[in-house]
Amino acid sequence: MQTFKVIIIGSGFGGQCAAMRLLEQGITDFRILERRPFMGGTWCQNSYPGAAVDVQSPLYSISSEPYRWSQMFAEQDELQHYTEMVIEKHGLREKTQTNANVKQVRWDEQHHRWHIETDAAGTFEAQILINASGPLSTPVIPNFPGRDTFKGKAFHTNDWDHSYDYHGKRVAIIGSGASAAQVIPAIADKVGQLHVFQRSPHWVLPRPDREFSSLEQGLLGFKPLYKALRWSIYWALEARVVGFKYSAKGLELFAQRKAEKFLEQQVKDPVLRNKLTPDFTIGCKRIILSSTLYPALCRDNVTLHDKHDGIASINESGIVTQSGEQLDVDLIIWSTGYDATDGVISYPVIGRDGRTIADAWSEFPRAYLGTALPGFPNLFIVTGPNTGIGHTSAIFIIEAQMNYIMENIKRLNKSGHEVVEVRPEAEQAYTTMIHREMEKTVWKTGGCNSWYQSKSGHVIAMFPGFSFTYRQMARHFKPQDHVFS
Repeated sequence: MQTFKVIIIGSGFGGQCAAMRLLEQGITDFRILERRPFMGGTWCQNSYPGAAVDVQSPLYSISSEPYRWSQMFAEQDELQHYTEMVIEKHGLREKTQTNANVKQVRWDEQHHRWHIETDAAGTFEAQILINASGPLSTPVIPNFPGRDTFKGKAFHTNDWDHSYDYHGKRVAIIGSGASAAQVIPAIADKVGQLHVFQRSPHWVLPRPDREFSSLEQGLLGFKPLYKALRWSIYWALEARVVGFKYSAKGLELFAQRKAEKFLEQQVKDPVLRNKLTPDFTIGCKRIILSSTLYPALCRDNVTLHDKHDGIASINESGIVTQSGEQLDVDLIIWSTGYDATDGVISYPVIGRDGRTIADAWSEFPRAYLGTALPGFPNLFIVTGPNTGIGHTSAIFIIEAQMNYIMENIKRLNKSGHEVVEVRPEAEQAYTTMIHREMEKTVWKTGGCNSWYQSKSGHVIAMFPGFSFTYRQMARHFKPQDHVFS
């Protein structure tokens, strides 16, 4: 058994931030476990055509690691380069065990340690466990009748097969969310036919992207200027929360009408435009930023199938639609998202008295600051329940969580105690507050079903307020909410 003070599961931005903050505290006795054969998380794994971030890159980056971005919304290859730069700069590769898929973690009450079992890398033991596997790491593929009988090529956008040549092929893409909205324009002019299966349309706004000149890139290397740009972007995006939570009229005036006008300008065919018009308030589902999606959907070789002509079944040669039409295809692309709510942790976690997180979350996933659970001492979940942000950078929230996690670790080290655990009543009060505030948001009132919701109907993915409010709560540690022993 390999023993460390801290084990971090996942090597994406969450795991990197945790490792960097541990090093800042002088803690070197840790190991990152990564299930894949390579490090880096989302932007090293998701390499599908068109992959790019939908938050401005100077903000979608680690605050202590500025970068000379080539464009406002970085594409996958540049994000991967940035990720690998961070890993190399902080020596995180030497602190990481790859091909270490976690099978199960179990709390050892007698020795106050977590035992982490992996498929192929052995067993690990740690006083503190940080789960940074991320909410968008477990792909979902719907089990349509006959799915496994298809004899063509099929893969999820999360696991794009670059060895397959789709040029001139008959292709079906299942799903119409954020990933599909990037893939469709990237391949539409290269494939022979493209069938897009849309369960429900999303609101789309133009993507305000631009390339940075060499002079601007040089200025981005100047830390005070980079910081000023980050904060200007941050506050501009933060204003969206006013619409998402406090002003339905403002949301309609400044966002929905803009989206309606954009759709009308770009899609002249009234039948297609009707298929692409959502029946819910903008913001209820993730807003797509794209200036190329609608033109791609208007191409002669692209057919949009809405909910009235969805998939009835799949057979050896392709897809049978609900209207009974047989569509022979060479490739099926699953752009069907992730288990980001009920399946936020993909492996069994067994805490005190043999109770699992699945038991604790049987009604719906919940955690104090989206990070800590009673009955699971010394366990911290990065991007856990209700930490998602639909309007700004997820890394902002990750860094806020690190303030809370590192304060716990600092107090453990200072006090000489071995265990910290959030009190049940503190978690209950926090969760009650979260879902009371959620009732005021467009995610509850906007009239949609989205991946933000768990099977229970609770909105689990999102934080119901300003991101600076969350940061403030995470920064101000409340000793009375915790038990040290």
